[in-house]
Amino acid sequence: MSTRYEQAKLRYKGLGVDVDAALASAASMPVSIHCWQGDDVTGFENVGTALSGGILTTGSYPGKARTPDELMADFVKATSLIPGKKRINLHASYAIFEDGKVDRDQLEPKHFDKWVEFAKANGFGIDFNPTYFSHPMASDGLTLSHPDAKIRTFWINHGIACRRIAASIAKDLDSPVLLNVWIPDGYKDTPADRLSPRLRLKDSLDRIFAEKLEGVIDCVESKVFGIGVESYTVGSNEFYMSYAARHPGVYNLLDTGHYHPTEVVSDKIPSLLSFFDKVPLHVSRPVRWDSDHVVRFDDELKEIAKEIVRNDALDKVLVGLDFFDASINRIAAWVIGARNMEKALLYALLEPNEYLKKLQDEGRFSELLMLQEEIKTCPFGDIWEHYCELQGVPVNETWFTQVQEYESLVLSARK
Repeated sequence: MSTRYEQAKLRYKGLGVDVDAALASAASMPVSIHCWQGDDVTGFENVGTALSGGILTTGSYPGKARTPDELMADFVKATSLIPGKKRINLHASYAIFEDGKVDRDQLEPKHFDKWVEFAKANGFGIDFNPTYFSHPMASDGLTLSHPDAKIRTFWINHGIACRRIAASIAKDLDSPVLLNVWIPDGYKDTPADRLSPRLRLKDSLDRIFAEKLEGVIDCVESKVFGIGVESYTVGSNEFYMSYAARHPGVYNLLDTGHYHPTEVVSDKIPSLLSFFDKVPLHVSRPVRWDSDHVVRFDDELKEIAKEIVRNDALDKVLVGLDFFDASINRIAAWVIGARNMEKALLYALLEPNEYLKKLQDEGRFSELLMLQEEIKTCPFGDIWEHYCELQGVPVNETWFTQVQEYESLVLSARK
């Protein structure tokens, strides 16, 4: 292993790449891993209640987490097999009620104390999301844009409560919390009025973000369409991009599954970096639509990582994952997707980015194309395995044996 790594290191050195610096950078960039892969986005409010609001999981692989303790144990098992710095991304529906359940507009920091304790014990940061789906007050698919002021106020109060929870978590962990607002609002068929719902959403967001809070990074997440809202989405890309541009401190989160099939998020990242000091990102894998498949080490993932690295944005692009698959082992899904995100970041860090930019600026496009292609066959795998070894996680597919053992000993006992 050492000989292979040293030879690979020499190959990259010949391209002007500092491998040690690349390894250090990869280890320092946090990736926020979503809790909802472990229980099919169920949460702990109403166990057994079907998902709604455009959220859908498919498959019935045995062993999903049913309780906070099970979900936390599964998350720890998954992260023990993933290199790099990690955060946990929570939804409000994962509140833990020990002294009586409250509705979403009445949530408090205490309902997430166990998550904070869990994060401290394992060295995780936390990110947070209000939950605007799978609730009786969202039964018609409308929340912050609802024409009924009473329903809209309920969801505004939920957003306000969640921001205060995020601020409390940020203080407890001494680490900023990304607070992401995504709503399912829209219409199945062509609407008679496209403007009024967006004006109501704008007013709702203004009220949610009115309070100045320390440690909270606010963002809004657009979507091109959703299940049951195929014809019109209130929170479109144009709406949220404009809102973020007009409201300092609010950012437009890019979800890789939330655009037209021919759009790529990798091209959007440098556009936003031209105007914003932060670019929140949810990495998923759409298959024909926003299907939230497990992230693969594919061309678009590599391009996303390249844009982060080549633009010196490791501390500006806030990377989170967002996929859920109930048809395969859920821990394996976590590990595969998160390891691929880490692979992509390291892959991008091992490119001679400054030299490639120089070739472009000097119009040496033949040499640029040649070098971009030759880099693809550099011995990246040897560097990746060394990185995993340094991080204390399995270097190759042997990690899957641990998942199989965990399934046999733990997951199989869940009925």
